[in-house]
Amino acid sequence: MFVLAHLSDLHMASQPRLAELVSKRGLGFINWQRKRKYIHRPEILDALTRDLQAQPVDHIAVTGDLVNFSLADEYARARTWLGKLGGAQDVTVIPGNHDVYVRGVEPSPAAYWGDYMRGDDGAQSFPVVRRRGNVALIALSSGVPTGPFMATGRLGQQQLARLAETLAATRGRFRVVLIHHPPTSPLKRSMRRLTDAADLRRILAQHGAELLLHGHDHRRALVWLDGPGGTKIPAVGVPSASALAPHGSEDGSGYTIFRIDGEAAAWRCEMIARQRLADGAFSADVPQRLS
Repeated sequence: MFVLAHLSDLHMASQPRLAELVSKRGLGFINWQRKRKYIHRPEILDALTRDLQAQPVDHIAVTGDLVNFSLADEYARARTWLGKLGGAQDVTVIPGNHDVYVRGVEPSPAAYWGDYMRGDDGAQSFPVVRRRGNVALIALSSGVPTGPFMATGRLGQQQLARLAETLAATRGRFRVVLIHHPPTSPLKRSMRRLTDAADLRRILAQHGAELLLHGHDHRRALVWLDGPGGTKIPAVGVPSASALAPHGSEDGSGYTIFRIDGEAAAWRCEMIARQRLADGAFSADVPQRLS
């Protein structure tokens, strides 16, 4: 059995310098001061981290938005946190839109967290593939710099083409696709959507996958995507790891554990959600069978 943990959207924030506010960061900083700093709390992330470290897991996937304003201090803090969470062999990281919040910082996630984003072949170009036992982790990057009030993502045709090849090459393993943005979004969230989600879904419908994990929406979600031959692919979202409490449509801090067993055409995957309670403890939901 292979046990995989999934968390996302840490939103580690630092104080921008005045010169750094003359950009999209300025509006983001206003939003942070007015609302978000009361939602994303470092002590909540610390509590989740302690709970996760107490669980017997084989690997951890972190699906983006480790930082908030894409500042050097934030990247460094996230690197320190990753070192406490586990070694690069046992933790896989992908960037989210907040990790490339403004133009010019695109190389920064790899500069600070590159060993956590590197494939088995040493490559850092996405998709990144990490094979662990009978599981293939296929990591995508949908984070791109966007304008004010925008939080959209994009994979691009080159990454999508390589994804199709990667899914075909890893057929027979339990393929877990990691992406920050969800593969489906309601129309009202168009400013936060994955712009080429339809292309992603088309490739998954053609080549298949056993599981897709995402963050971005700060809430628990389970949708079933079309796979080959009438099969279905579970796409699972998690809350923000640092969220103090439920807020609007967003859930309080939590993460998910997946227990994966079996073999091709006879996989068994069980999902266990761990959620922070009002008293600060984390509780496990009843396991849910996905396959």
